[in-house]
Amino acid sequence: MSTTNNLLADLVNGSSRLENENPDRNPSALQRKKEILELVRSQGFLSIEALAKHFSVTSQTIRRDVNELAKTGLLRRYHGGAGLPSSVENLGYQARKMFCSSGKIRIARTLAKHIPDEASLFIDIGTTAEEVAKALCDHKGLRIITNNLNAACILSEKSDFEVFVTGGIVRSGDRGVTGEATIDFIQQFNVDFGIISISGIDAEGALLDFDYSEVRVGQAIIARSRKVFLAADHTKFGRDAMVRICNISDVDALFTDQPPSKEMMALLSTAHVELYIADAEIGTD
Repeated sequence: MSTTNNLLADLVNGSSRLENENPDRNPSALQRKKEILELVRSQGFLSIEALAKHFSVTSQTIRRDVNELAKTGLLRRYHGGAGLPSSVENLGYQARKMFCSSGKIRIARTLAKHIPDEASLFIDIGTTAEEVAKALCDHKGLRIITNNLNAACILSEKSDFEVFVTGGIVRSGDRGVTGEATIDFIQQFNVDFGIISISGIDAEGALLDFDYSEVRVGQAIIARSRKVFLAADHTKFGRDAMVRICNISDVDALFTDQPPSKEMMALLSTAHVELYIADAEIGTD
């Protein structure tokens, strides 16, 4: 595993390997990095001096934290501070797979409870979608259309499942399939459930992603699904991406791992979108 992935694993899984690397590191070093990420996500940009004052540590310590986080792609290092990563380029597949992995697993298990046996469904590209595929393996008689080759491999292990794989161009990084042939294939079906994931949700409720081709596939899934389920962990709230898929009002239910902001809760309520918090399943319909 690369140094970048090791650091990301530490941040995600709570490893203490980083805590004793330097004399000024203390047992709260790992938590400090997590809080730096949350602060930058909530405010967009923070100076090194402001972060140092907030955590009562030296500027040198904060610079080191920011540099390590920037190597993972979780934030961007600017002169004098730290900001959000690019709105035009997503994290790499392996980094996305590791980031917030426990939350994605819990989301997937909660969502799977709302899919009945003998149902038909779309599953799109994404690491959360792959966890949903795993969680559905206890079901019976599902009919699944997917442009996610990783999900297809997982689901095809079940002899009573029928798995359709779309045509199109296979991406080397995550084995997602996109393109006009993908859209044409999806448009031949009308299914019970469309399970989608996204890269970001802005304050107005716009669902965002980085890849125009992927977005068009997502829009086709939404158009051909009787119910649309959005699976998105808490890090997607407030995250920017360049391409708009739709509005949160275009989905029927949101499955996430932490309660969203009061403002987002109000948007969901106004749009009559059901909200399910993993392990809690709080509804807002």
